Amino acid sequence: MVALVDGVRDGKIMNAEVAVVISDQANAGGLAKAQERGIQTLVIERRGRSREEHDREIVAVLKARHIDLVCLAGYMRILSSEFLDAYPGRILNIHPSLLPLFPGLEPQKQALESGAKISGCTVHLVDETLDGGPIILQRAVPVRADDTVESLSARILVEEHELYSEAVAEVLSTMANA
Repeated sequence: MVALVDGVRDGKIMNAEVAVVISDQANAGGLAKAQERGIQTLVIERRGRSREEHDREIVAVLKARHIDLVCLAGYMRILSSEFLDAYPGRILNIHPSLLPLFPGLEPQKQALESGAKISGCTVHLVDETLDGGPIILQRAVPVRADDTVESLSARILVEEHELYSEAVAEVLSTMANA
């Protein structure tokens, strides 16, 4: 999220604004970082509600603000069909692996345990599958012999920050030319 806000501010993502940051976790670190940057934040709790009810409220908030593109970062839930239908082809996610390899939780651990020599990150469109939507951009990161989950994660995160801004800029350009 911070990389996207900074990408807009620095002109890497043209003709865009980050209008709102929404979390389902009141203690999410991104909320404070967004507020520090003057971005409106909202917490929409999911506890005690179905996925559809929760997603319906988020979609209502997004629609009320005329949001055109939804960018997920650290959102660890599969979206409902109602959410996907509200933003067809306009929901992005970033994942710390070269999808379709290592979807889901702990992809860096999965990469190390598999003996992979290359890992990386992927920005993809969100669909009803787990990390399975169409790929927009990917960036490779070599796996070193002495890598730990932490060291590999740190190197991938650096690339994620650049890649997400590039992918958002590309998608927005495509949307503007459609």
